[in-house]
Amino acid sequence: MSKKKKTIIRAVLTLLGTTALFAPADRSMAQPSARHNVTVQVNAITAVQVTSGTVNLNITNAVVVAGQDEMTVTDQSTNLLWGVNSSGRKVTVSTNLASPRYTLKILAMNPTQGMAAPEVTLSSAPQDLLLGIGRSSGTCTLRYTGTALASQGTGNDIHVITFTVQAQ
Repeated sequence: MSKKKKTIIRAVLTLLGTTALFAPADRSMAQPSARHNVTVQVNAITAVQVTSGTVNLNITNAVVVAGQDEMTVTDQSTNLLWGVNSSGRKVTVSTNLASPRYTLKILAMNPTQGMAAPEVTLSSAPQDLLLGIGRSSGTCTLRYTGTALASQGTGNDIHVITFTVQAQ
């Protein structure tokens, strides 16, 4: 055999030997299973939503009783929805209007979770609306009551109402 053929055969055998080192000769040595760790992390979740964008409380002749100074109107067309996965939580409510001309009250009615606080007169200081809502999702109807005195005259109070979930 020529020297050139011997060199080629050696090169091929070397190459085959190297390939054999990296490829398993016996497939039965493969592992029957494999595993790894997967972590599911849940962070604190707090979600609050109001179902109605604007509530208009209009005091008109239709809601006024002659001879009475106090005029009142109510609205129950809005719902508050929440979802919380932390314990010991409540919902507070406040208005951005520091000095309203007319009185605006709010009451959480029929909450599906937690307990409603008594009706509150809205102010810029947060006040309790719902208590004990931790680790739940729920809804309630919001009843707004607007009150004006005839002696206060005509006008508008425009409120931006804020609902906040916080530690109880």
